[in-house]
Amino acid sequence: MGSRYHMLVVEVLLTLAFFLVKPSSSSQIIRRFSYNIERKNVKRLCHTKILLTVGGKYPGPTIFVHEGDNVEVKVTNMSPWNTTIHWHGVRQLRSGWADGPAYITQCPIVPGGTYTYKFTIISQRGTLWWHAHLAWQRATVYGAFIIYPGMPYPFPSLVEAEIPIVFGEWWNREIEDIETDMKLYGSGPNSSDAYTINGLPGPLYPCSNKDTFIRTIERGKTYLLRIINAALNDELFFAVANHTLTVVEIDAVYTKPFKTKAIMVAPGQTTNVLITANQVPDSTGMFVMAARPYLSSVFPFDNSTTIGFLKYSTPNLKITKTHVKYFTLPSNLPEMEDTPFATEFAEKLRSLGSPEYPCNVPTKIDKRVITTISLNLQDCPVNQTCKGFKNKKFYASMNNQSFVRPSISILEYHYRNLSTTLFSSFPERPPHPFNYTGVDPLSENLNTEFSTRILVVPYGTRLEIVLQDTSFLNPENHPIHVHGHNFFIVGSGFGNYDVDCDPKYYNLIDPPERNTVAVPVGGWAAIRIVADNPGVWFIHCHLEEHTSWGLAMGLIVQSGQHPSQCLLPPPDDFPIC
Repeated sequence: MGSRYHMLVVEVLLTLAFFLVKPSSSSQIIRRFSYNIERKNVKRLCHTKILLTVGGKYPGPTIFVHEGDNVEVKVTNMSPWNTTIHWHGVRQLRSGWADGPAYITQCPIVPGGTYTYKFTIISQRGTLWWHAHLAWQRATVYGAFIIYPGMPYPFPSLVEAEIPIVFGEWWNREIEDIETDMKLYGSGPNSSDAYTINGLPGPLYPCSNKDTFIRTIERGKTYLLRIINAALNDELFFAVANHTLTVVEIDAVYTKPFKTKAIMVAPGQTTNVLITANQVPDSTGMFVMAARPYLSSVFPFDNSTTIGFLKYSTPNLKITKTHVKYFTLPSNLPEMEDTPFATEFAEKLRSLGSPEYPCNVPTKIDKRVITTISLNLQDCPVNQTCKGFKNKKFYASMNNQSFVRPSISILEYHYRNLSTTLFSSFPERPPHPFNYTGVDPLSENLNTEFSTRILVVPYGTRLEIVLQDTSFLNPENHPIHVHGHNFFIVGSGFGNYDVDCDPKYYNLIDPPERNTVAVPVGGWAAIRIVADNPGVWFIHCHLEEHTSWGLAMGLIVQSGQHPSQCLLPPPDDFPIC
């Protein structure tokens, strides 16, 4: 408890210090950070491992900035591996050199190397996050990225304090070995051994009573929970026992507030909720908050639950750490296979659409791209051992194209107009139309093609992308993340997308605006993007196993005619391959 108390005091002091010096939105200050990527021994679940960390912290530090700030983050790689950092959800207007995905917008930072990410926070505020974007390094290299707004929050509640809640996963095995085996044998990866809240598993796991997140709150006060799903491979349900949550923001975009018993948050997504301490505590003063997976797959998964506690500050009540042993899970936590709840929750999300924060959804489009999202089986190469289903190799694809990362930075080649045969055009329709969600998962299959496919659009294109799940191997909820842009989820449903019928029912008034969409299991989602950010951008599934199998594509937004519509030059310290 002492170490947790010390961490809490430090967090409060840092937050207080930030508010005391918090600049106005027009200050245009430069907020500088300097971090070392390094290895450190960390113990969880009775296992001590050497983890890749930022400054020795697991999870990494929370970064506080302000709307309008210029941000500079100097990253020094003191590890033995290449690495990069991605600022998830930051639009990077004209600053794609700072976006971070390896071999898409930059070459990695080599061991011993340094790179300073420079970007400006333009018309964004709320909860985002940062993480490593090479291989599976984001298993341990991640943290919250908080943007304070230039104007007061658009919800009426007086917020006593803000509490980051970052979900992650812990493996007892070395994460590098798990990823290597998966690629070598074409098998599914080992499931994690625990979920975590702010790096702590909680008392449902071995040796973890002391590794439990506990936050003290005052009865009658309202708090803002900044919830981030940094887990590698699982969507998660989250609830607090006996309490109602009010959703006010998703992916750093304000929403029409609504009350809910729980939330579903997919990997890559963030959700801000208000919670009021209005219950009567028992003798422990504790209320359980819990996260467990939303199961939409037949593949092996981590069937466990991480819990922490909100502890009411009650006079004359002595709380000891032994109280964490006595609890029940929240009755308002959805069951793992509760797709109806996940669907209902998603349907309640609406953009705020106020005069101060309008919903600028494109009501007309210039281009519609329809892409299937598939898991695939590939025949085992001669003289190799394959451990996927039917002794084949697992892959994944978009429009039957499994993305291959090149050995160069696509953004640099695009900026310098260098000719290359390494890239080709992404197909704008599925190459083999069929009953996408009606085939037998285990008997039907399409061998995927391997390529680096890029969709190229002119600056300002009003682009619609329809993401269609398929039944190959397993229909599954897929969180698709678009770099460099927010988008509007104008429609979604189950079954096969009908281009003649479904657009008639789009929401073009107040659809939710996000950077990561959870495509419904066995269904589809239609997103609309205004392609007004010149550069090269990665579009991929945020289930890390699926990205490793190739469920990704590239997007090039060409520069416009005005200088303000063009990509800025690369920085002097830009890494080279």
